[in-house]
Order: sequence, then structure tokens, then C-alpha cells
Amino acid sequence: MIPVSEMEVADSPPLLRRKRASGTTYADSREQVLNVGVPSWARLERMPENLETAAFSAGAALSALDAVVRRGERSAGAWRQRLALAAAEACARRAGRTEDVAALRDAFFLTRPGDDFGPAGRMLVGWKQLAASDAAFGRVRVAAAIEAFGLRPEEELVEAASACETLARDPTAPALVAAAEAVRMVVAASPEAMPLGLWLADLVLSTKLRWPHPVPLLATRIFDRSGANGRAARPGDESWQLACAHAYARAAAAACDGAMEIARRAERLVVVAPKLRAKGADAIVERLLREDALTVAAASGARLSDRALRRLFDRLVELGAVRELTGRDTFRIYGL
Repeated sequence: MIPVSEMEVADSPPLLRRKRASGTTYADSREQVLNVGVPSWARLERMPENLETAAFSAGAALSALDAVVRRGERSAGAWRQRLALAAAEACARRAGRTEDVAALRDAFFLTRPGDDFGPAGRMLVGWKQLAASDAAFGRVRVAAAIEAFGLRPEEELVEAASACETLARDPTAPALVAAAEAVRMVVAASPEAMPLGLWLADLVLSTKLRWPHPVPLLATRIFDRSGANGRAARPGDESWQLACAHAYARAAAAACDGAMEIARRAERLVVVAPKLRAKGADAIVERLLREDALTVAAASGARLSDRALRRLFDRLVELGAVRELTGRDTFRIYGL
């Protein structure tokens, strides 16, 4: 870690001062995250033949992930938003769309206020809303998700979503079983509602595990061709519960790895924060730790002119604290 002098700490933004005043540096906290990982024996590449093996591996991976979630890192928001982006990409690809991560970011950031994000962009909005909220159900929240995924609020679909909430609060239903059943119920109500079912499954799981915020997981791995005959599993398959346990095992392990990577990048951002003398820079640092990415336009409420924001982002890139994610000279997007 780069040493920071006492004067630098005194002049540093509140973000860094809070950590140092408590005697815990961001690097100390990051090392705690790096010490939480999924052991190699719990990492399953191929789907096992029995549910017990998949559930055991999923339990080990989710236990490691639980420690990461409860650590409450400042970069946890950015980490969850990256998982939301991965979930949206997987769902868009499953729907036969061509949007990748870069195209999804463009749809979200480059759409003018009030304009339609498009089907894939709306899907990203739905996943981002899940990752940014607390782990709680609600009619307004579910209705917003139904709209984001391009579905009609048919009575049967709304009832299935309500049944997912009941399942989440049933103390006799194991977390993995409840999550898998949530998808099955939603897809039974509406065959086109698979993304919504996966969204609700992660909300069910987060409620079961008493996480403060949902973590997008199942969609990032359930479409992998690891089922029978080399195809992705479907909610009507006899092996659906097995497929979900396997997908959660792989998704949780990947999420732990992603948390480590985000923590490394976040450490660098926090360390260089004292070098940023622009007014409003601290607010930008906070948002970069909370969000997947930012543009000059998205950050325009930080008491900085567009020109000052461009200079700030360029300075952060120069210091190795953030990356420019597009490779473009214009309409640039920045993130950890």
C-alpha cells in the first residue's frame, strides 16, 4: 500500500479520513476480503450427478460469499452493480439479443433522459435496481421489475411473484430449494418471464440468508450449457433443482473472485483520493465505489463543470485509480 502522510490524511476527503480515524485502513479491510475465498474443492465446473454434491458445493461457496456480503465494503455497491451487468448480459443473450456488456453500458449511459433504453437497456435497469436496493419485497418494486423485463402485469404472474415472497418467508423452505422453486413458479405463470423469475430467485435467496442487499447470481450461470445433452437447464426439467444448486455454486465462487478484484481497484482509488484537489471530487469517489461506472453527464450533479469532470476523470485514469471502459475518444465511460 502507498504510504500516506499525516498531512495527507488531514487534507483527505471524508471517505479516507473515516477509515483512518478508526485505525483501520482501506487496505486492512481489503485484506480481510482477500482472505475470504472459495476453496478449490467447492468449485464445480461440470454439473455433478446428484443434488447432494451440488448443494454441498453451493453451501460452501455461499458461506464464503456471506462473509463478503456482511463485511459491508465501500466498494460493495460497485461489485453488486457489476454482477447486475453480468446478469443482464446473460438474460439478453438468452433472449437472442446481441448486446454485450459494452452495448448495455452504452444503452444505459448514452440514452437521453426521457428516452427509451430499449429492451436490453430496460433489462439492465431492472437488474441494477435489484442490486441497489435492500432485500425486501413490495408491490411497487415487483411491478417495476415486471415492466423492466417487458412483461404485462397479468394476474397469474403477479400471483406467482406474491407466492415467491411467501416462499422467502417460509422458515421450512431451504434457501436453494426456495430460489429454484421461485423461478419454476414464475415461468409456469408466464413462459416469457424467465428473467423475472431469476430476479425473484436472487431476492428470495437474499431474504433467506438475511443479506442487507440482494446479490445478482443465478442468471450469471444458469444459462451455461452444463445440463443434459449439453444444453442449458429449464425450469420444467427434473434436474432443475440440481441445475440451480450447481449454478449458485459457480456464481457464488465467481462473485467472491469479483469482490477481490473490485477491492484491489477500490484500494487504489481510495489511496489516491487525497491527491484530488477539485471541489466535489470526494462525491465522485464515493459514486465510483458505489456504481458500476460513470460518465461526465451522469456525474454532472457533483458541483463540477463538465470540463472539470473530464479533467478529474482523466486524472484518475492517469493515477491508475479508475479505467476508461470504452476505448473511445468521446462519450467515455469510467469505472473501477
